[in-house]
Amino acid sequence: MSAVPLSSANPSDEPVSLGLAPATAGLGWLGIARLGLVQASLGAVVVLATGALNRIMVLEMGLPALIPGLLIAWHYLIQVIRPRLGHGSDQGGRRTPWVVGGVFALALGAIGAAVATAVMARHPLAGVLLAMVDYSLIGAGVGCAGTNLLVLLAQETAPSRRPAAATMAWIMMIVGFVLTTAIAGRMLDPYSPTRTLAVVASVSAIALFTTLLAVLGIEPRRAPAVRPTGRPETAADDPAPDFGAALREVWAEPQARRFASFVFLAMLAYSAQELLLDPFAGAVYGYSPGASTRLSSYQHGGALLGMLLVAASGLWQVTREVFSPRVSTLAGCVGSAALLGLLGLSAILHLGWSLPPVVFILGVANGCFAVSAIAAMMQMVSQGARRREGVRMGLWGAAQALAFAAGGVTGTGLSDLARFWWQDPGLAYGLVFGLQGLLFLAAAGLARGLWPKG
Repeated sequence: MSAVPLSSANPSDEPVSLGLAPATAGLGWLGIARLGLVQASLGAVVVLATGALNRIMVLEMGLPALIPGLLIAWHYLIQVIRPRLGHGSDQGGRRTPWVVGGVFALALGAIGAAVATAVMARHPLAGVLLAMVDYSLIGAGVGCAGTNLLVLLAQETAPSRRPAAATMAWIMMIVGFVLTTAIAGRMLDPYSPTRTLAVVASVSAIALFTTLLAVLGIEPRRAPAVRPTGRPETAADDPAPDFGAALREVWAEPQARRFASFVFLAMLAYSAQELLLDPFAGAVYGYSPGASTRLSSYQHGGALLGMLLVAASGLWQVTREVFSPRVSTLAGCVGSAALLGLLGLSAILHLGWSLPPVVFILGVANGCFAVSAIAAMMQMVSQGARRREGVRMGLWGAAQALAFAAGGVTGTGLSDLARFWWQDPGLAYGLVFGLQGLLFLAAAGLARGLWPKG
């Protein structure tokens, strides 16, 4: 990946007093934190649309769980347009308008989804159709803002800081989840459609306002005819005349195509595993709902530790050379496969191992792989023809979204099928965990040699 952002032809064009280092050094830590606030804003709105409204539809309104399940899957499927949204910013040469536009679409979709949920109470069909439109906006907004935010973060961050920047972005998204569920969760009680709409609208407005402040002046003006390498642009670097040509050009790049396959396989295994741990602990180990929820906290705590380890490894030259994004991605995938294999073996043989330490270490491996994969995206997004960065990042984001849409369905579906076939929940979950481990190993196989060491 190109080492540094493009420098401004005029030194006076460089941003000052906004958390940015000079263009040659990339974003300072304050600037990275500001972009992390955008990620937190995305997380805050998404958790309401996919969490709180999901619960309201099922519990307060008595609707089949399939309805919110399909709506959430739909918002992932809509994100296949990520490459097109990235291409738009490639053509214009600026990312921040697309980030702001994406958050605006997300906010509008979330408010509309709250309205649609209220409509479902009296007119179910009309409410579901309206929700389809709103969740389309949510998916498009997340895809637009998320894709261009990562490209912007990659372009403006020095290579040595990218692992830490990826960790900060991911952790800030989790912070958005936590704060929203803690604060907005209290404000939603007692339930009423009017109260729900007010809370969703307030969180969405705060997220949009925060995004506007966070990106203000953060994208420097540049001389358009200079690449980050310092050499003049060539005809091959010109924007493709249309999206189809740009997508074909990126897909023809072996590295981009292989990385998209890696993202799909790894995220498919990761997303399926997320939905299975809770019911697995209850069916095989007899955990109560509270105990299985605490088990999830072990996994999330381990994931946070794994992310922090990756971030710390990028701060010093010695560790940066040993624990590059390539190494930590491979270690995370192989470690996740090994821990899933242990869980599967324990379930099939009914060994009765203590779950918390195994799940915690699984979380560490998950965190290493997830944040390292994001750092790798940031490292690789400019490798290839320039002005295709948005399409390239969009392709990888679309692969991730498709994996999340398919992961929950295939993981839970296969576990149900296995339980029906063998009548033994331990055997059923063990086989599915084993399959997910194989997916992680296949992803690691694709990742080997995918990008240079260091």
